[in-house]
Amino acid sequence: MAARRVLKAVLVDLSGTLHIEDSAVPGSQEALKRLRNAPVAIRFVTNTTKESKRDLLERLKTLEFDIAEDEIFTSLTAARNLLEQKQVRPLLLVDDNALQDFKGIPTNDPNAVVVGLAPEHFNYQMMNKAFRLILDGAPLIAIHKARYYKRKDGLALGPGPFVTGLEYATDTKATVVGKPETTFFLEALSGTGCKPEETVMIGDDCRDDVGGAQHAGMLGILVKTGKYRAADEDKINPAPYLTCESFPQAVDHILQHLL
Repeated sequence: MAARRVLKAVLVDLSGTLHIEDSAVPGSQEALKRLRNAPVAIRFVTNTTKESKRDLLERLKTLEFDIAEDEIFTSLTAARNLLEQKQVRPLLLVDDNALQDFKGIPTNDPNAVVVGLAPEHFNYQMMNKAFRLILDGAPLIAIHKARYYKRKDGLALGPGPFVTGLEYATDTKATVVGKPETTFFLEALSGTGCKPEETVMIGDDCRDDVGGAQHAGMLGILVKTGKYRAADEDKINPAPYLTCESFPQAVDHILQHLL
């Protein structure tokens, strides 16, 4: 096997990896400080659609994470970029707290459907409106297709089942913009000067975080926090480069073995 390039970048998932809602994963703040002392670029990548980037940043600051806004790349940003590129007017099925990230995007007389995590909008009336638009030719854009995510009270349905329902009903396929899409990981690296083969991804989702990153040419480290369930590491091929208990252990491995 050819020697691997020196590690130059680390991508870190947020929800489930650094924090779960308003609680930090124990030891994560200190682990991030140790990682910042290493000669690597750090970016934070998230599929969250429950809140805008600004609200997310405030949450992280409240939890005492040292993170700057320009270090965060979200699936909401990727979705906005695609909407601007296609010049379409979306029906936005996203949480009201995430609407700020679509400010300035016209939504009158929609000719596209965008689906994120929006529990209050996943009702028959709204889903049927989306269904009819797609039947009339509107593209279906999924911010991501996660099956479920972790809340304090347990696992909860993600947007994936609802996107899949619309795909099934309209006999079409959604364009997915968030993890695990390769383009998402490449956009996240944009501006770092680093290549996928010089990058490691840390996350709690075996498919979207680790599987997606490894498909893009990165190493993937799966952490057993957040949405992780026993034997998740067996659900993807190739298996994760490493599975460890939590983010601090992942940082320890990077500092000891990858630099």
